[in-house]
Amino acid sequence: MVSCRVGLVGAGGVAQRHARVLSGFDDVEIVGVTDVVPEAAAALAARHDARTFTDVAQLLAAGPDAVYVCVPPFAHGPAEEAVIDAGVPMFVEKPVAVDLGIAERIADLVARRGVRTAVGHHWRYLSVLDTARELLADRPVRMVSGAWLDKVPPVAWWSRRDRSGGPVVEQAAHVLDLIRVLAGEVTEVTAYGNGTPPPVDGADIDSVTTATLRFARGAVGTLSAACVLGWKHRAGLEILADGLALSLGEDGLLIRDADGERHVPADPEAARVAVDRAFVDAVRGVGDDVRVPYAEAVKTQRLALAVADSARGGRTIRLTTPADSHALDTGVTVDA
Repeated sequence: MVSCRVGLVGAGGVAQRHARVLSGFDDVEIVGVTDVVPEAAAALAARHDARTFTDVAQLLAAGPDAVYVCVPPFAHGPAEEAVIDAGVPMFVEKPVAVDLGIAERIADLVARRGVRTAVGHHWRYLSVLDTARELLADRPVRMVSGAWLDKVPPVAWWSRRDRSGGPVVEQAAHVLDLIRVLAGEVTEVTAYGNGTPPPVDGADIDSVTTATLRFARGAVGTLSAACVLGWKHRAGLEILADGLALSLGEDGLLIRDADGERHVPADPEAARVAVDRAFVDAVRGVGDDVRVPYAEAVKTQRLALAVADSARGGRTIRLTTPADSHALDTGVTVDA
């Protein structure tokens, strides 16, 4: 194809960001936008010389080469099913769903239809990630500490557990995803929430959550999430290996070893561009650098939901690999 014709499902802040990036590519045309708020769809479409559609079916009827599904966590499911049924390549923003059953159903449909997918875990495209992996290549990870300490975002659904899943699912999933990349799969989580929601009308999420993690490769770790601040305080992870300490975030990688301390900067905006560039190239058939297809994102989502469920129920949750080699990813068992 000469250019990639992209349709957008959703017109909120994340969709607007993707639209800005995509409109900067010479080989992309944004052809249409649909949103449950027609005014939002019309405003975004107007900024990019695109059409407004009343629903996903109408958008798909316009024949896009790819569709971006950028809806709130609770709204995932119907749009993805329609796009998959149409056989159109699909980019989905994380988290892929609040309900794990929905995510697994979508993953199964993707596998059966063979649809090309990508999920917006743009941290996988941070330039320093490869450096971290190289440094850890011959050193087993011993300990991991991840954190996302932030404020409550200014959207009404975010502070509702059934709408967002809470800070661990909606925000700290980025950290959990990189934890999986660098330390391997988690086999057991025990988490605690403080039981006190942030001071926002209608909030029912824990304002702080902390979890312990046990890994298949023998490492242990923690994850902390909070939404009690008025600013984004810290988001990233620290890793300890034999003779090596790494601190990784969107802004760069801090390395401490026998040679001393050094900082390698990273550009988070470049990562946001790269995740879109990789998907467009894959759709056009000129590249193959999609690092988080839908099935891979479900693995991170299962871990995030296990942490959230453990905190809510006060129980240890074990994540185990099913004997069936064709299973999508790890399963979950709960200790009483």
